[in-house]
Amino acid sequence: MTISNGIMKGLSLAFGLLGLSIFILSLFDVFTYFHNGLLIFSLGFILLGVLTYCKYLYGGKLAGIKNNFVWQKSESNRGIIGIIVSIILTGFYVCLYWYPEVLGKSDIQNTGLIRLFDPLSLSLKNKVASEWFVYGVLYTFAILVFGIKFIIKYRHNRYQVLRTISVIFFQLIFAFLLPEFMLRMNLPYNDLKNMWPLNYYFFDQWNINNFFDAGSIGKAMFYFGLFLIFIGSPLLTYFYGKRWYCSWVCGCGGLAETAGDSFRHLSSKSLTSWRLERILIYSILLLVIVMTIGVIYSYKTGSQYLFFIDTTSLRSWYGFLIGAAFSGVIGVGFYPILGSRVWCRFGCPMAAILGIQQKYFSRFRITTNGGQCISCGNCSTYCEMGIDVRAYAQRGENILRASCVGCGICSEVCPRGVLKLENGSTDITEGRRSNKLSFVNESEVKLIQLK
Repeated sequence: MTISNGIMKGLSLAFGLLGLSIFILSLFDVFTYFHNGLLIFSLGFILLGVLTYCKYLYGGKLAGIKNNFVWQKSESNRGIIGIIVSIILTGFYVCLYWYPEVLGKSDIQNTGLIRLFDPLSLSLKNKVASEWFVYGVLYTFAILVFGIKFIIKYRHNRYQVLRTISVIFFQLIFAFLLPEFMLRMNLPYNDLKNMWPLNYYFFDQWNINNFFDAGSIGKAMFYFGLFLIFIGSPLLTYFYGKRWYCSWVCGCGGLAETAGDSFRHLSSKSLTSWRLERILIYSILLLVIVMTIGVIYSYKTGSQYLFFIDTTSLRSWYGFLIGAAFSGVIGVGFYPILGSRVWCRFGCPMAAILGIQQKYFSRFRITTNGGQCISCGNCSTYCEMGIDVRAYAQRGENILRASCVGCGICSEVCPRGVLKLENGSTDITEGRRSNKLSFVNESEVKLIQLK
């Protein structure tokens, strides 16, 4: 390590710790009388730390994805640092979801960490911060700052740069700013891109009433949601696969791709994991469908029971176990242990329904040229969805997996150009055949024969 690199690494660590120290000290009400503007300083120092780290790690080096000793580092190989980070993240999510008073939430006057966010909340919606506002700010900031790191790392790949800019845009504008402005205008708080079945309460009576009570704008948002569910999403998935949402729009996927990029290799590729994935994700999708039918039935009839199922209790338990514990606490808190796409692989009902369509009714697939594969295993290592990509490449088979989110990293890390993201035929049998000359035209075949 050169002196300059050592200095850059030290500065990045110092800036990051300075920003984090403001958050930690605020938990103990150290900044009782002067908390205005501290949020900007803390986030600014963290951003500066990440940018300085990127300068140290990627500056002056050749473009391309490098392992950078991820399997030897404690924080990225389930070492003690990774476990500590996982515990901190999990603890923070538990407090945020169920014990916000620990973070300073109060019905009278916020204190602690949450008070740090009051000035920003007042400027956006003229209300003091809630635990969910804190969650939204930190979530968006994480995608923004680690998205910048992701762009610098993959700067040589136009596809990766564009989709990262896309997830940053949709998270910042559609998931954070627009809903906050809607609240300021006394409109329903609504993330326009968050659709059923991921938005499992879309058909709840209280949610529908909120839309229609808001007048023409609220009705327009409700009908836009219906359009996405029944027309928009199926069409986009047909042409582009589930990647249009999971890799370009979704906030959960955005966080996994950016903040979770350092842990993508930790996803299990075992057969047991794959079987568990199918059982869990389709069971949760079935549960959402049953719950939605029950909610609509209750809305129309006034009864909370559907075939002896208490739809109200079912909705509450789903919100607690799946909507909070699984998607939030486990889905993010376990990044350093289980990889970045735990929720996307095993729990997301949106990923499940898009995956079914992608596998059987979509033009998207990852094509392979098995004759060029050298079995290096980079593709499987970097696949965050736990797909053994190398096995497909070795057989020369196109990859038609419901779980594939089309991130394109497998194609990027392949040293021989074996893998390619394609929108082609919807013939399932074609995708499963050997792909020896699938993408060679007639003139090239004649040239090969002459040789």
